[in-house]
Amino acid sequence: MRFVFPILALAAVLALPQTNSAPELAGIAHVAFRVSDFQKSRDFYRTLGFEQAFEFGDPGKPPVSYIKINDRQFIELYGRTDASQPTGLLHLCYEVTDIESLWNDYVKRGLNPPPSRKAHAGNLLFVLHAPDGQTLEYTQYLPGSLHFEDRGMHLGDHAISKHLVRAIIRANDLSAEHDFYTSKLGFQDVATGGVIRMCLPGNSGDEIELKSAASSMKPRLVFNVTNLARAAQELRNRSLTVARGAGSVSVTDPDGTVIMFTSEKLRSRGNPDGMYRR
Repeated sequence: MRFVFPILALAAVLALPQTNSAPELAGIAHVAFRVSDFQKSRDFYRTLGFEQAFEFGDPGKPPVSYIKINDRQFIELYGRTDASQPTGLLHLCYEVTDIESLWNDYVKRGLNPPPSRKAHAGNLLFVLHAPDGQTLEYTQYLPGSLHFEDRGMHLGDHAISKHLVRAIIRANDLSAEHDFYTSKLGFQDVATGGVIRMCLPGNSGDEIELKSAASSMKPRLVFNVTNLARAAQELRNRSLTVARGAGSVSVTDPDGTVIMFTSEKLRSRGNPDGMYRR
């Protein structure tokens, strides 16, 4: 009988919610850039086969274009109010299936995000800031939103790829950023040899990679394709300058962002053809 209490105590501990388990993310929802020439950038992504799903042109504000990769992933292009505004990456946004549950979990982790709100396009959204000030958005697509109602439309029959698998971004303090993503947000390391590459918590297989802000490297987006040689030839057929890398080919957008294509095996289950997984 002397073992009953320890056994019951252990059972009670095991029955408690595991607060250290990472809340899952459904994947990368969008990557937002401020661009120097709105029309030129939009034309570039159209050359890649990505169509504009919708656009905002509110009076007194620069235009915003929502370039569609697939039904759940977009590239947002923001115009400038004047030539002094810097161009480049504005934020990454992650899709969640239950934004209130995620928000509650982040509050328990001491992140203290502001409450979610309904954004301009009609989806729920809240924002966090990484240690170096980078903006991280979280969104839940809602019925009736512009994204939701565009399902099955503007998918681009000639898109070079239909899945954004990785965003490569710069960070001022790689150690602090890595610790934030892994210990606070539950991202998991998926690379070795000094490469800081992390997989989103959950089964999406989407990733981010951190590079030092001290380098001159521009942001990079990595897309999956089924056949790398065929993708490279198609890019050339569209009069784009193609650079070759180790297991990848790439082109550069008008502001220097590198758009990479790879045929590497995806980390999630299934998806033998490299198409969008969700």
